[in-house]
Amino acid sequence: MASDQTRRDVAAPPGAAGTTGAVGLPSRSAMILREIVEAYVATGEPVGSRTLSRRLPMALSPATIRNVMADLEESGLIFAPHTSAGRLPTDRGLRMFVDGLLERGSLTPEEEEAISARCQAEGRSIEEVLAEASALLAGLSQAAGLVIAPKSEAALKHVEFVSLGSGRVLVVLVTEDGQVENRVIQPPEGLPPSALAQASNYVNARLAGRTLEEARRVLEEEISAHRTELDELTGKVVEAGLATQAGAGRALIVRGQAQLLADVTALERLETIRALFERLEAKETLLKLLELAQASDGVQIFIGSENRLFEAAGVTMIVAPYRNARDRIVGAIGVIGPTRINYGRIIPAVDYTAKVIGRLLG
Repeated sequence: MASDQTRRDVAAPPGAAGTTGAVGLPSRSAMILREIVEAYVATGEPVGSRTLSRRLPMALSPATIRNVMADLEESGLIFAPHTSAGRLPTDRGLRMFVDGLLERGSLTPEEEEAISARCQAEGRSIEEVLAEASALLAGLSQAAGLVIAPKSEAALKHVEFVSLGSGRVLVVLVTEDGQVENRVIQPPEGLPPSALAQASNYVNARLAGRTLEEARRVLEEEISAHRTELDELTGKVVEAGLATQAGAGRALIVRGQAQLLADVTALERLETIRALFERLEAKETLLKLLELAQASDGVQIFIGSENRLFEAAGVTMIVAPYRNARDRIVGAIGVIGPTRINYGRIIPAVDYTAKVIGRLLG
């Protein structure tokens, strides 16, 4: 796949400490910040002034570099993990690097062809293709690949309401393309035993062949026009069973979780990241994730504390939305990895994979 991120030359001439770079920093400060971030991405270790003096393309003494590092630290862009150590970038420093100092690469035609081949839909369901895409990104990033699968728009074939006892009802939704979704709802008090059979008969006689959204709309129209044959309690069961949510029918596909966990040594961080994946499985978090991806028509990058969903885990998410045949955003694909993920390598891979999935859905 794409080669490691390449270093780029500083536009300002050597020694032009007063020249302001693209990120609003003096060019020399921007160059040193970039070197600190690139060393962090490569090794995960702090880097000191002597090491930087050997890496920089211009001749600067360790003392001069220490002065610049002190300014960067005061600005909240780097920090010392412990006394007399080198420096690491903060989340703010990583953001400045990604937005203004990172040279985003592009995939070669061979790399694009390899991604397209892995995501071929022939003979496979869309869920299988999305799972393959998630595994592909996990392998490229050495982190966790994730996909928010599109909400099913297939027509209903059969609906069944089954009592589970203890004030719970199981709603089984079967679509014409063979998908099955189970929901557990809480019925209204005083519901007679015959109500569930009545609800099932009503839905299957009137609403089969419609999508879940269409079925819900027809039901609302019938109730508002007082044409429904259901009594009030049974009608409430049907309403609850067919209620559509933005996240209903979606699935989160994650591959490569072990790779992300393997990068963590502290037990506390390990448990925090495990808790993150548990939250990702929850519908409300899934929706927040999709909303984040929909914020822009392209790759979105969330670093550590920038977003409440990831701040405790200290991870980065790189994600891009994908569209269906009607040009609507229906899902998202990306990776979750350590904040030292190789941004230059992963961003173009996520972007292109999202476009491949969009073409398949089109």
